[in-house]
Amino acid sequence: MRVGTSRLAAAGTLLLLGRVHAAAPTDEASEAAIKDATAECTSYNYPPVSNAMSSNSFPPLWQPVASVPTSDPGYAKFLAMNASIPPIAPKGTLGAPSNIIDTYPATDPDCWWSSAQCTTPKVAGLKPDISNMPEPNTLGYGFDDGPNCSHNAFYDYLTSKNQKATMYYIGSSVMIWPLQAQRAVTDGHEICVHTWSHRSMTAFTNEQAYGELYYTMQAIKLVTGVTPTCWRPPLGDVDDRIRYIAAQLGLETILWKYDAFDWKANDPAIVPPVTPADVQKNYDNLIAAAQSGTFNSAGAIMLTHELNNFTMQTAVDNYDKLAAAFQVRGFFS
Repeated sequence: MRVGTSRLAAAGTLLLLGRVHAAAPTDEASEAAIKDATAECTSYNYPPVSNAMSSNSFPPLWQPVASVPTSDPGYAKFLAMNASIPPIAPKGTLGAPSNIIDTYPATDPDCWWSSAQCTTPKVAGLKPDISNMPEPNTLGYGFDDGPNCSHNAFYDYLTSKNQKATMYYIGSSVMIWPLQAQRAVTDGHEICVHTWSHRSMTAFTNEQAYGELYYTMQAIKLVTGVTPTCWRPPLGDVDDRIRYIAAQLGLETILWKYDAFDWKANDPAIVPPVTPADVQKNYDNLIAAAQSGTFNSAGAIMLTHELNNFTMQTAVDNYDKLAAAFQVRGFFS
């Protein structure tokens, strides 16, 4: 997904102020029972998160991870891997990409997805990224950028279809909406890491990139009890240095080959503008490809999002057509 963090973080940042409300949910079941979207997005207090943040056990929400404190138990793990991390220079600063892509070699020495959509690492010992489904006529069904505070109607719909999906959760959002994150586990979905602050991963130092993954894993574990085994890089921005760090944390890299571009719709900052009709056409093209036999040998992965009500509703609107064209399922369900 190619979008700045401000759109993702704005609500969460505001909700850090005055978090306790009289009608706030007290557990996952009471949160999942809320049907009004405004009420779903009313802030609440969750003591494990409040306690962890007050003790400075996590970085500031939505801020790029600048470093891992030496007192953090995860720092020793980073030191143990650091000397063996491939010597590939960061392609930017603190998650903000530089213009190196303009002069990056056509030979793609780093297997940099942002440059050449490379998914087969050039560093020995690294697994290829998962960018399609090996099973014929199968769709890897997943959604980036959650947990969205108002996702109950969407998750209710998936439950009604007995459909599991892979949810790529941002660490900062998990800390702000922990009960929403818990619902994914209750409903049987797969949770993967989508980094702490949703920045370009190749634009971090080794320690910072490690922190973006490590703290998201810690957040998911704190809130849901689950230790993730997979991740997706924001913007697809990954190279062999970042793949190595993720692999050392036990994370498999998941990408895609088809993009709904649902995150672009109705965004005035996108030029030229992307309309809902454009997004629907992207869905229609994937469905038509499936119907024509394109995926008879191997399936597909399409990038879609839990970002807002439009992206979730568009997924609902297209579910039956996708299910008819594919064996719709999550990655590891």
